Amino acid sequence: MDGNGDFEVNLRDRLTLGAATVRPSSAPLPEILRQGRAEQRRRRLTVAGAALAVLALVPATAIALNGGGPSSRVSAAGGTTPPTTAPQTPPPSTGPAAPATPGQLADGIDLQAAAAGLEQCLAMDAEHAAVAGAPPRQDLGKAADYRILLAQRSTGNDNSPGAGRFIVAVKDTPLPIRLICNVKSDKASNLNTSVGKDDAPGDRAVVPDMNGGKLYLQRLSTEGPWKLPYRWGSIGTVDTSRVARVTVTYGSVTAEAALDHGWFAATGTLEQRVTQAPRIKGYDAQGKEIYDSNADKFYDKPIP
Repeated sequence: MDGNGDFEVNLRDRLTLGAATVRPSSAPLPEILRQGRAEQRRRRLTVAGAALAVLALVPATAIALNGGGPSSRVSAAGGTTPPTTAPQTPPPSTGPAAPATPGQLADGIDLQAAAAGLEQCLAMDAEHAAVAGAPPRQDLGKAADYRILLAQRSTGNDNSPGAGRFIVAVKDTPLPIRLICNVKSDKASNLNTSVGKDDAPGDRAVVPDMNGGKLYLQRLSTEGPWKLPYRWGSIGTVDTSRVARVTVTYGSVTAEAALDHGWFAATGTLEQRVTQAPRIKGYDAQGKEIYDSNADKFYDKPIP
């Protein structure tokens, strides 16, 4: 070989020798494993964080669906909707309380109509009290202070023609008051009140109202015949510790009275001419008669 050939053979030998001696450095396996484990932990934390974010929204949604109370929820715009609240109950009525039994509202007079009549009666009294020179009188208070005891139609007479309605109402505090009033054509008249505790004479378990004749007398016997049938009423007080039942007989019909917070109230329809006031009887819890108005010397029995 010429010189060039020796040079090429020598170069190949050297390259072969260099290839055998020159090796790439070993891969850093521990470092690769460490970086791989760190990447896995990072991914697990990211997934767990997303799961916690989802769970954080569940309680508010559950409260809203289950009606558990007010809650704020994230809106689509990224804000919050105001807390939801339960519907408010309507405010309590400012009118009088209802009677103990439905039968104390007779002749289709409902509680609303009875309350309106009571308002008219109280307004009439306040108007008269405001007249210059009027004698001082007891303030009767507001309709809300009262309880309707009886409401029934009234039959007119020669002195007060036309049909109307009687409203009887009572209150206990701050001073006991019993009110009887007649309403005709939306105008109140003939207001009668009893103020204070009834100091009725005698130890009577039942005490008929001394002005109860307004409810069962259409007119005096000297004023001519009555218009029949005639709606009548009877009221009074009872000793609740002794009295469990009261009956009222007028003409030939006996009515069961309602017992209402220490009062009795009865109403019925008279179909015949009478000469005697309603007969009232009281009974104890065992059914024993403990009061009879026929034996009550303080009760006016004949029709005047």
